[in-house]
Amino acid sequence: MSKRKVEFDAIGATGLAAELHTLSGKLKRRLREQASAGDLKPSQISVLAHLDRDGPTTVTTLARAEGIRSQSMGATIAVLEAEGLVKGSPDPADGRQTILSLTPACRELFRSGRAARHEWLLRAIQTKLTQQEQEQLAAALKLLNRLVDA
Repeated sequence: MSKRKVEFDAIGATGLAAELHTLSGKLKRRLREQASAGDLKPSQISVLAHLDRDGPTTVTTLARAEGIRSQSMGATIAVLEAEGLVKGSPDPADGRQTILSLTPACRELFRSGRAARHEWLLRAIQTKLTQQEQEQLAAALKLLNRLVDA
């Protein structure tokens, strides 16, 4: 392979990486716009996402996962409890601990948010892309999945 071809491949891959990174950020922002989290701060959303993804846990475990002190996490949890998004119950193994979990209202908020984001993306694909472009997108998704699974 010629030196010129190698340089072009490196520059091309660098450009693709930069463009893909920018595009993924824009897509993430557009999806986030579709289902407002209300007045929640990013740190609060992160805690709720952790509980949704990993299930009920303690303040200490959440604080460790978020890289903050337990006292700071306690303040975050207090706000989320006041909003009716998180509830605490005694740990059956250690009554001194409280196990935190999402409330049904929070689960519904997550469900409706996911549905709104999915609906927006579906409408955008159907209305902005031709059938051929949708097929190209499907092929590109296979490549993107290979990248993230690598």
